[in-house]
Amino acid sequence: MIRTWIEEGDVVDGFTLGKLAHTGGMAKLFEVTHPDHPGPLLMKVPRIGSGTDPATIVGFEMELMILPRISGPHVPRFVARGDFSKQPYIVVERLPGKSLYPLLERLPCPQPEVIDIATKIATALADLHRQKVVHLDIKPSNVLFRDTGEAVLVDYGLARHLELPDLMDEEFRLPYGTAPYMAPEQILGVRSDFRSDLFALGVLMYFFSTGRRPFGDPQRMNGLKKRLWWDPPPPRELNPMVSKACQEIILRCLEVDPARRYQSAAQLALDLSDLYQVRLTARAEKTSRDPWRKVLKRMLNPDPIELIKPRGAAAILASAPIVMVAIDLNAASQELAEALRETARRIIRNTPNARIACVNVMKIARIALDDDLDAEGNSKHVLRLAALKQWSAPLGAEEGDITYHVLEAVSPAQAILTFARDNNVDHVVMGARPNSTLRSLTGSVSGEVAASAPCSVTVVRVRGATSLKPVWSASEEADAEPVGHA
Repeated sequence: MIRTWIEEGDVVDGFTLGKLAHTGGMAKLFEVTHPDHPGPLLMKVPRIGSGTDPATIVGFEMELMILPRISGPHVPRFVARGDFSKQPYIVVERLPGKSLYPLLERLPCPQPEVIDIATKIATALADLHRQKVVHLDIKPSNVLFRDTGEAVLVDYGLARHLELPDLMDEEFRLPYGTAPYMAPEQILGVRSDFRSDLFALGVLMYFFSTGRRPFGDPQRMNGLKKRLWWDPPPPRELNPMVSKACQEIILRCLEVDPARRYQSAAQLALDLSDLYQVRLTARAEKTSRDPWRKVLKRMLNPDPIELIKPRGAAAILASAPIVMVAIDLNAASQELAEALRETARRIIRNTPNARIACVNVMKIARIALDDDLDAEGNSKHVLRLAALKQWSAPLGAEEGDITYHVLEAVSPAQAILTFARDNNVDHVVMGARPNSTLRSLTGSVSGEVAASAPCSVTVVRVRGATSLKPVWSASEEADAEPVGHA
């Protein structure tokens, strides 16, 4: 029989309950210890008794299924679970940090703080989405931070794993979520779109930037549905300290149609990491809400929303990669430069939602201080940035779909690898220099990147003056295999 009441001092499957850490509407959290599991731990126990909301039980079942299947620095480490046949519980690591919830007392936050928080959450979402999980309840109390700085997303009672049965969808017709943060498609019953989490992050950024929730806190369905046609006041109207680039990002996240938002959390994180790269549109220039005539038109003639099925969600994520093109501006071979451009062109043609990150590494001395100006007194960094833009101009990519980055590092290969890891790059494309005595003695940059990259790597070579050798790809295990021609 399930125990409806447990307390400090009880022992459940070898876990000794300590003090009560938190009491929520759906569960209690206890500090626990176990001789076989060192380190601080938390046990989550659902509140079960007379009048229990059935969604509490179903949500806990979802957590029991999802948490053992996800891992990494951005989710709490799973330890153990107990099912409903005896005593339902979940034991995870206890994180030392607090959630974002206490920050609500001092809103609005300075923009650098908002951007830093949002970047970390977007990075965490990118990792979670790669594991085929949509969180569907991103809000301040569900975001904690490790001592090392990474955001950790908690509470998976409303989440959806695309490869598991969706019990919430099967058993309930009304949408579940936290009203201020729910995406329009979530309100309409779609629980499989990764971009719903980006909408919630946009709400959080808006709230932290202005001190106001963009859509209030409605508690009824008719109130929730207003966000389908009512636009919120632009953040800069409420807080002039919000930059145009920041407003552009926030309002793009809050687009009603998911197709007009960022298509992946990784792309959002890349924009947040460098506001100067953000392409400004009419969103950035908005100074007031839309006039009532425009709102009335949307009410009577709602814009169609792209509603997708679970399989479609995975396809959308796959169609929005971040492709890093590592460019050696000092390379003498025009044939290699054009071959590299042609490879990038094909990627742009085949994946129109891809974000292209053009990267050049400016090698610096290990010990001696390098002069950052050339003989004419020009900034070497700025000159390289201009050269990158000139190099990529023939690609024909839309403005905003391509960004430029000059990295300064002792090791070009390590700089490329670090950029790829930090920005959730899906594919690295780079050229290989011709064979030389120095290359044979020291090893190639492309070889080092291919061996250690956290993603696929395409190395473009030129045979003779015109023809190209096969392009090859290396995965995390550095297994090379032919994948075609450049």
